[in-house]
Amino acid sequence: MNKILLSLFLAAVSLSSYAQHFITDPNFRQKVETAFQAKMKVIGKKFYNTKGLRVSPEEEEALRFLYAYMPIADATDYPTAYHLKNIRTALRTRKSMAWGKDVPELLFRHFVLPMRVNNEPLDSSRAIFYRELSERVKGLPMKEAILEVNHWCHERVTYEPSDARTSSPLQSIRTGRGRCGEESTFTVAALRSIGIPARQVYTPRWAHTDDNHAWVEAWADGKWYFIGACEPEPVLNLAWFNEPASRAMLMHTRAFGDYEGPEEVMLRTNNFTEINLIDNYGSTSKIDFKIVDKDGKPADNAKVDFKIYNYAEFYTAVSKYTGEDGTTFLSAGKGDMIVWASKDEQFGFAKATFGKDKSITIKLEYNEKNVPKEADLDIVPPAQNSTLPAVTKAQRDENTRRLTYEDSIRHAYIATFPTTESMKDYRYPEATSYIVKARGNWKTIKAFVEKYANQQERAIQLLSTLSDKDLRDMPMEILEDNMKAKSSQLSPRVESEMILTPFKQFFEKAFAKEAASFRKNPALLVDWIKKNIRMNPDSRAMRIPQTPRSVWESRITDSRSRDIFFVDVARSLGIEARMDFVAWKIQYKQDGKWVDVDFDAAAQQTAKTGKLVLTFTPDGFLDDPKYYSHFSISKIVCGQTWLMNFDEGQVDMGGGATWSNTFKNGATLDEGTYILVTGQRMADGSVLAHSRFFQIEPDKTTTLPLDIRQESEGVKVIGSFNSEDLFDKDGQSVSILSQTGRGYYVLGVLGIGQEPTNHALHDIEKMKDKLDKWGRPFVLLFKNEAEAKKFQAQKGEFPNLPEKTIFGIDKDGTIQQEIAKEMKLRNTEQLPIFIIADTFNRIVFLSQGYTIGLGEQLVKTSSKL
Repeated sequence: MNKILLSLFLAAVSLSSYAQHFITDPNFRQKVETAFQAKMKVIGKKFYNTKGLRVSPEEEEALRFLYAYMPIADATDYPTAYHLKNIRTALRTRKSMAWGKDVPELLFRHFVLPMRVNNEPLDSSRAIFYRELSERVKGLPMKEAILEVNHWCHERVTYEPSDARTSSPLQSIRTGRGRCGEESTFTVAALRSIGIPARQVYTPRWAHTDDNHAWVEAWADGKWYFIGACEPEPVLNLAWFNEPASRAMLMHTRAFGDYEGPEEVMLRTNNFTEINLIDNYGSTSKIDFKIVDKDGKPADNAKVDFKIYNYAEFYTAVSKYTGEDGTTFLSAGKGDMIVWASKDEQFGFAKATFGKDKSITIKLEYNEKNVPKEADLDIVPPAQNSTLPAVTKAQRDENTRRLTYEDSIRHAYIATFPTTESMKDYRYPEATSYIVKARGNWKTIKAFVEKYANQQERAIQLLSTLSDKDLRDMPMEILEDNMKAKSSQLSPRVESEMILTPFKQFFEKAFAKEAASFRKNPALLVDWIKKNIRMNPDSRAMRIPQTPRSVWESRITDSRSRDIFFVDVARSLGIEARMDFVAWKIQYKQDGKWVDVDFDAAAQQTAKTGKLVLTFTPDGFLDDPKYYSHFSISKIVCGQTWLMNFDEGQVDMGGGATWSNTFKNGATLDEGTYILVTGQRMADGSVLAHSRFFQIEPDKTTTLPLDIRQESEGVKVIGSFNSEDLFDKDGQSVSILSQTGRGYYVLGVLGIGQEPTNHALHDIEKMKDKLDKWGRPFVLLFKNEAEAKKFQAQKGEFPNLPEKTIFGIDKDGTIQQEIAKEMKLRNTEQLPIFIIADTFNRIVFLSQGYTIGLGEQLVKTSSKL
């Protein structure tokens, strides 16, 4: 008996010891410890401070795991206590939620524990979301819990396009809206808060149309499922993007840390493991690549950029590096990419057709002085190939009912925001627009305006430097720091960095002795940074920007954060400084001239420049090509491409750089080698592209034709549709013909509140003038009366639809069903659907689902009729 008791005691001790480990595999635990010690050598042990926190062995291992792989910004901008608090919440969730015991350690470690999802500011959402959601999902199976969490997310956030900076989950709740990257960040945070493994999945760029998208995968009962973030469906693996996703070339996610899962690894860094998920969504194929130098020898550690045509550039969707034998590989959707390899300022590229090519060799035969000739490139995206899960009518009806109720909850919250009408009598009218734009942050902006009413000119000037998104999440302490600082350089923002802590008054004091000499000669500030701030030796590190205060305190950073730090310090001392977004370089002003900052140069100077003039002859369809839509320019730097970022205008609403306003009379560019890419997207998603390399020489003008390839064939009849079909208009049943009269018309069936429909309507608005000139009617149909009312509530979002727009309801879905049947659509429910047809029942144009540039496609087709 004593032996049995002793044996049980030893077993209990062993089990207790085992339970103390966050990482049970001793080999991986040692790997993490090695990475942790390496990180401490880089940032310094003062940023890992557990004194007085009473950390358990399990918590200590989890902390060290996070610190081993987190970006430097997360280690230096957030205290150890912050990270520990989130670890404790996650570990509690693991024990309190019914599925906690079923989540594998691997998935918990990489897809539950980490707070960071993308490049958002970290916040306190985990504990808050746990309190909100744990009771709501209590008793539900995991798959049902995932759906329920998405309904909760939809109550609080809906889609709205905005700039590229990612709001935190709590900031998204405050404003009630977010772009897809913010919705998915928010939803992943919500799922992780209750212990469900979740990851943000994104296609870096669509292959069949412009733009990109992000959504969520969540794990349940041994399998990963996808959902549209804040866009609840009745079942998993169903979203508006099923069809577009089947046409994508690549799907990524970044697993925190050194992830050893079953998926194909595309890139492994000291912060994350980028894995390829394309096989979850479409038909794929693999190509082996060999990179050789100009002598034909294998090029090891060559960078290989896989580029998808999107927004008139070949966008780097993923980068890999060759091994010692000069090889790498990629699995992707069965379409075309440009594969660009570079090393030591040499480069080479080739078109790769996945599904056809098996192996490709690329020679690094070019450099900035020796470039390829111009070339036409036909780019074909993958074909559509998706299978939709079954949904019953009862499921669909219940989901629709819930969506309507959830919309009402969110609308009730948004209704508390000030409007231009409610603020019409405000005593500080100059501030009204800023308060309205601030949405859920309006009280902060209003309080700021009123607190500094006696300095209103400076207060308004400060607010004018902020973007709409800044107004929505800028805290009072940042506003006051800039307001009270002595500097006349009021803007707190350099680019899309996170602004977490005040810094201007801090740097006034920190550089009090040097300020006068720095103002007289800003190059001395450059020298100070070169001498005092170390660069992170990890060139592949995730570049989450540090706050300027943490750069100062840690004295280590990356090139992005260093550039932001320079501009922020300079402005704090009254030196005019900025980020030049066209060439993506920082500058300071001295003696009335902008000087480029080069931390590798012995002296600072302004780059030599020349001019680029593009010639173009307008035609009936394309009068003024748009930058990003029809052409783009990239500089060749060290054998790699760097896009020139000209003004893109208001997101989703046009404007921005065009041929006539920027390049017709000449645009100034730094000397160097560039590539001009042009393209025309066809209705089937393919692209007629053209590339041309050119040189900009100092004080000289380079004149080039802006060649945009056009489809040579005319309009074809592609189907039939009965123009006598009936729809409901103002309670009356009317025929399409009775509303349009004889001739061509556009017919659209809309999915109200869905991202594809929002994009489509905004794209049509951009082309209003041309469509009004065409003069034919637009018949836009809702699926039911509820959606018609929903559109009326948000009609103000689409103020510039064509003049001859007629609204109605396709009550029984008759029109949608007929189009689907006649055009043999695989997915009869995917919206929006647009056709151009005539009253002789001929269809000459069809678009279904997510398409960027729909307005242009309608104009292009109408110009040929």
